[in-house]
Amino acid sequence: MTENVIRHRQYINLKETRSVEIISLMDDSIDYLSTIQRNEARTVREWAKIGFQQLKAEHGYSMLVRVSEENEVHTILFDTGSSPEGAVTNAKRMRINLSEVECIVLSHGHYDHFGGLPAAIKAINKDKLPVIVHEDAFKKRGVANSEGKVRKYPDFPGEKKIKPAKYVKIRNAYPIAESLIGVTGEIPRKTSFEKGYPQHRALINNEWLPDPWILDDCALVLNIKRKGLVILSGCAHAGIINTVLYARELTGVNTIYAVLGGFHLAGKEFEPRIGQTVEAIKKLNPKIIVPSHCTGWRAKCAIAEAMPGAFVWNSVGNLYRF
Repeated sequence: MTENVIRHRQYINLKETRSVEIISLMDDSIDYLSTIQRNEARTVREWAKIGFQQLKAEHGYSMLVRVSEENEVHTILFDTGSSPEGAVTNAKRMRINLSEVECIVLSHGHYDHFGGLPAAIKAINKDKLPVIVHEDAFKKRGVANSEGKVRKYPDFPGEKKIKPAKYVKIRNAYPIAESLIGVTGEIPRKTSFEKGYPQHRALINNEWLPDPWILDDCALVLNIKRKGLVILSGCAHAGIINTVLYARELTGVNTIYAVLGGFHLAGKEFEPRIGQTVEAIKKLNPKIIVPSHCTGWRAKCAIAEAMPGAFVWNSVGNLYRF
């Protein structure tokens, strides 16, 4: 373990925030035309007025998060998509000035979340910009097929590739934005049905070994005054229910206001978990739920049917105001 890994106790004294804005810079879907029934969400055509400039979608994820409390405004970037320029291009076309970003948080070490990192760092253009990441994100990763052959994932960028930014390596919970946002750090796996992915592999001592849990999987947590917690996951390799339960444990706040992000319920290994996941989400009773990215259409449709009043289909360019 490296010496510059930052450790924190497993509790975040998270300050309440007055308001939160979240903009979807990258996701797997674009829908300019469909209406959104929740007042908290707007399509890019409604808020950015970008005319006919086209945004890009890809198998990747990136969210811009702004928090406000009295005279404080903090902006962070959560993940950077998979392509080298996709998230940055979308931000430019939405007239978002990325120089306002004060730190980047990477949810985990998979290419569809770090692919746009060098371009984002260049666009933000700040010396020693903190890039917060779990220490295990630097593992060499891959996935095995049914015959055991491993397809290697793109390597996580090293220190030299992100200069003048600087990695802040964590394992446990870590507050940012003057304690208005918390990074969960490593999430305990407690549910009976969220079992990871047995085909994931990590290269250890020149041998591809099972890496089903993706322990570097982290999420963001915010606490809105008089509303409750907002939780953003990248892929929820820990399981979205484990993620939400841990956010409550970390903060001591039980009320869940909104859950956004990838829930990783697509694919034959994960789709059998959809029913149990949906039932558990209903019990948590979020007012808004925005399954995105790797959630998959089957799970999205199941959540929409089970929670029609709370469900929002995420699109690149969506703006959420809580």
